[in-house]
Amino acid sequence: MELLLIRHAIAEERDVGARADDRERTLTTHGEERFRRIARVLTAIWDPPDLVLASPYVRAWQTALILEEECGWAAPEACCELEPANPPASTLDAVRARHAAGRIVLVGHEPMMHGILSLLLGGAADAVSLEMKKGGAALLRCDAPPLAGTAELVWLLPPRVLLAVQR
Repeated sequence: MELLLIRHAIAEERDVGARADDRERTLTTHGEERFRRIARVLTAIWDPPDLVLASPYVRAWQTALILEEECGWAAPEACCELEPANPPASTLDAVRARHAAGRIVLVGHEPMMHGILSLLLGGAADAVSLEMKKGGAALLRCDAPPLAGTAELVWLLPPRVLLAVQR
């Protein structure tokens, strides 16, 4: 099984005013344009997934929709386990429930993405220190169903590297 973890693209800053609900923050125009370029690189370096799971928070959902539009990948499915307050182990449970899909994309937030990477690679959500920048991606190979500490990191690419590939 392969898992492609993607951190949402650049979003609006947190605001205590009009958009006080963090769930509603949208991508910036720059973030959307930049991630469209990243999506085209991802589709060139990775075969289409069987399943795309995304946090229902607007910024992650918009990022997943860009993958559908730019890459022709499957329409995203909302996965509440990818919401920021949930523990990475709950996301792993959701993935295991769908492990028949051999290639799965997870679109979410930090520190959740780091926690999932750490859990799969090192056996605990805080075992490995990695940072995923907004719009960054990591590809893991793991046993199906995936278990803590059993994954292999194929690559971890920050957005600046993904964007450099396109030039």
